[in-house]
Amino acid sequence: MSIKNIRLEVMQLLEKKVDTFMNDYLIPVEKIWQPTDLLPNSEKETFFEEVKELREIAKDLPYDFWVVLVGDTITEEALPTYESWLMEVEGVDNEERNGWSRWIRSWTGEENRHGDVLNKYLYLSGRVNMREIEMTTQHLINDGFDIGTGKDPYKNFVYTSFQELATYVSHNRVAQMAKKYGDNKLSKMCKLIAGDEMRHHHAYSEFVNQIFKVDPSEMMLAFQYMMKQKIVMPAHFLRESGQKISTAFEQFSDSAQRIGIYTAADYVDIMQKLIDKWDIDKINGLTDEAEKARDYLMKLPARMARISERLVIPETGHVFKWVEPALVR
Repeated sequence: MSIKNIRLEVMQLLEKKVDTFMNDYLIPVEKIWQPTDLLPNSEKETFFEEVKELREIAKDLPYDFWVVLVGDTITEEALPTYESWLMEVEGVDNEERNGWSRWIRSWTGEENRHGDVLNKYLYLSGRVNMREIEMTTQHLINDGFDIGTGKDPYKNFVYTSFQELATYVSHNRVAQMAKKYGDNKLSKMCKLIAGDEMRHHHAYSEFVNQIFKVDPSEMMLAFQYMMKQKIVMPAHFLRESGQKISTAFEQFSDSAQRIGIYTAADYVDIMQKLIDKWDIDKINGLTDEAEKARDYLMKLPARMARISERLVIPETGHVFKWVEPALVR
């Protein structure tokens, strides 16, 4: 039997547990928070006073913070790209509306709230150029992305396990920094978003854990493949208006590293957390090739840590069209 057919069989086996996954890792629509819960209420007489207060508090947030918040928002708003990509994964059948396609639509529904609440916050804050942000978001959706997984569910689940934990780290740190500057509303938003991302991380990492139980060697090789080529962030094709090829993502990453929101050390830490979570050192029944992959993975975090220590981040950053310094002052 071909590797592709084996993967399809494994996905069909796991599909029998999708209802359990949805009950364990997703929250019913009527019970989960909605953006309106966290923003000034336009139905109330106090709406304008609430907006004025939000804008006053927002004035104290620094430039790099706004760059990171905008980049995080744009990343969340490019959700159509992520849903369409996941719908193409082997074993996901949207035409027949199978269990996996239900999972993806429900996951998308939860994720959709993140960009919605952050976009509204940015709009009300008056500290950013919304038109430039909207153009960047449209470019990112138009350009799509290439995360190196193809339609392989094993590689895709490694990617989502890593990426959901990375977005948890970023949103959680933004929440902490917003609280430090006295923006409790924004802090609460980002804390709740981070909570969603952590639940989603637990879900996708459990999918990988289940695959290790039935197809350990191929799952190990997929994990090694993704770590070898490095995990690219979903917004790695980020570009500002008027640009065809852009270094905007690298410049956004520099801002995140400068203020400690998401760093190279975090990347290494997430890699180690996945190795520990999946008990990579204890998995039995591996082929010789998969054993070599395991050895590579076990040594990789220490090697990547040494490399990350040598990284030099520019002290001053790119001036983005989304966040002109004059608007932040």
